[in-house]
Amino acid sequence: MASPSTEWKETVPAGEATAFEGYAEALREMQRRAAVGGGKPGRALHAKGFGATASFTVLPDLPAHARQGLFATPATYRAYVRYSNGNGTPQADGKPDVRGVAIKVIGVAGKKIIPGLENAKTQDFLLIRTPSLPFRDAHEFVKVITAASNPLLLLPRVLGRLGLRRTLGLLPRLAKSVGAPISSVATTPYYSAAAVQCGDYAVRIALVSQATDASAKPGTSPDYLAEELAARLRRGPVVYDVRLQFYVDDARTPIEDFSVEWLAADAPPLTVARLTVPQQDTASPRGRRVAEYIEQLSFDPWHALEAHRPLGNVMRARNTAYRLSTQERAAAAEPDVGDGFD
Repeated sequence: MASPSTEWKETVPAGEATAFEGYAEALREMQRRAAVGGGKPGRALHAKGFGATASFTVLPDLPAHARQGLFATPATYRAYVRYSNGNGTPQADGKPDVRGVAIKVIGVAGKKIIPGLENAKTQDFLLIRTPSLPFRDAHEFVKVITAASNPLLLLPRVLGRLGLRRTLGLLPRLAKSVGAPISSVATTPYYSAAAVQCGDYAVRIALVSQATDASAKPGTSPDYLAEELAARLRRGPVVYDVRLQFYVDDARTPIEDFSVEWLAADAPPLTVARLTVPQQDTASPRGRRVAEYIEQLSFDPWHALEAHRPLGNVMRARNTAYRLSTQERAAAAEPDVGDGFD
């Protein structure tokens, strides 16, 4: 297989950093308002989640262009996974919502990006269940998310912020992305929908389950997604393929436009690792301690090796917003190799 292109580039307009600081403050204000009774703030988005222990195995015999950063050497790492709904306040799983999964790989050597955490032993990956976003960039995302804080005013606010033509193009895609039913987090594919570096290359990441026994219908309990996963993990492990798509050119695989899906025909997926959520009892005393600990952690695409620097304006906006959110809720420190649960 020929090496993919290294001609990708980011486009950073003047004034972007100032705009992103304002967006981060707006999201932090949402985070503060969502705190119940003046209590400790939770996450600004993806507030409802549940987690489990896992392992992350880098496969051998990868092509040279994939052997970068975390994927340079075959190895198996401990990991945590957190599945989540996207809303900033917890709601029933049956309601339309973004669905996500966050992975924290533990024991990863090498210099990290975030100042003050250069020696952290973690590498995070954040994914959602759609291969692209309805939004072209961070500006559209924040304008819609902040407008959605009052559903009755959503449409007029979005019209005022984006204009009629863009609103008519965006809202149907948004409704489709959050409205698709989900019966199990264990059989759902997930996508980064944004690029990260892979050494000199740029990639998007996908997580594809090896399970094929998805239920035909979603459950009815408000927490059916966690309940279904718990039942599944009592029976056995859940295993995912970790796949990379490599940048081809800015038309087919853009770095800055997150509304464009990187098609497999243009950027063939390459399996580079396995994520295994082993058989476990998430309702046991140990399982509950693990879940509580995972809820205290922060998951951030900038918790990353320098070889996996996040790319594009949505990722640059996250760099500011996630830092404020993490500080606001006093998230737990990054874990080291041992966690005390075994």
